[in-house]
Amino acid sequence: MYAIVEIAGQQFKVAKDQKVFVHRLAGEEGDKVSFDKVLLAADGDKVTLGAPAIDGAQVGAKITRHLKGDKVIVFKKKRRKGYRVKNGHRQSLTEIVIESIVTSGAKKAAPKAATKKAEPKAKAEKEVKATAPKKASSEDLSTKTVAELKEMAKAKGISGISSMKKAELIAALQA
Repeated sequence: MYAIVEIAGQQFKVAKDQKVFVHRLAGEEGDKVSFDKVLLAADGDKVTLGAPAIDGAQVGAKITRHLKGDKVIVFKKKRRKGYRVKNGHRQSLTEIVIESIVTSGAKKAAPKAATKKAEPKAKAEKEVKATAPKKASSEDLSTKTVAELKEMAKAKGISGISSMKKAELIAALQA
């Protein structure tokens, strides 16, 4: 029996007791992880395809160790220009051992409820901001012309505005 499963953004063909190196997974060595995005499962002649994933299918695995892959050298050069750049990279990997492949009856992970609770708070904050009196911020004032700023200063009762520059007017209106 084998399955094609998506793990950390990559697709792998896995079988029971197989060791697989995948991109770094969250978790400690010895932790059990499960992947519910099974794209294909085959048991002998019986093949089950998902659209895109098989509902209720799950692949269970155990993290054996975290390690770094081989060094890859990235060398860039432009001839006759004196341009040479040498970089290296070592990918962080996790070694997992596939323990089980279940094609039906597996429970999917429940979606996090914290995102649903955060939405009403955001709406309440927007309502509070809408009812609060608006202060003239420097961003709002910087988009206005000097003539508009002088009119606003006259309405506030600020004196000596005829010789003021735009920055001085903005500072006086914010004070």
